[in-house]
Amino acid sequence: MKLSVWFTPFILLLEGCGSGPDQTPALWAGIVEREVDALGIQNWIIVAESSFPVVSGLGVRTLVLDGEIPQIVDCIVNHLEKSETVAPSFNTALELSFVSNDRGPGIDYLREQHNEALHGHQVRQMDNRSLTLLAHSDASKYAILVLKSKTALPYSSVFIELDSGY
Repeated sequence: MKLSVWFTPFILLLEGCGSGPDQTPALWAGIVEREVDALGIQNWIIVAESSFPVVSGLGVRTLVLDGEIPQIVDCIVNHLEKSETVAPSFNTALELSFVSNDRGPGIDYLREQHNEALHGHQVRQMDNRSLTLLAHSDASKYAILVLKSKTALPYSSVFIELDSGY
């Protein structure tokens, strides 16, 4: 009995994104799912590369995660695909398609991983500055969840705007 009480919180933390027969879920997955569940329409989730600035202001929450962008995005997409209340709209920086592997080693592989993590959802591309300004302009009215990753590649952030799922 005492043993099960001790293991229960650990097991709950392990449930969630990335849990498949051949995958061990990330330790942060449960936290991300709870944060995403707290959001509603017109809220934003930014899965950011490591140099993304910490945004100060009311309604902005930043979490630093020990994961790469595609892994975090896959977790969020898996979770949002089960939602009946919100539908995600995905945005990436237009500049991402212009970064060469010479300039950002690993960027070609990251683009492939982005496509897999987004599960075939349509992705709108906008210039990075416009995306950042758009998300920040909503910060005065709506919540923004910034999930900073370990990814250190330029223009690799994914901006997710939540819309009504009804």
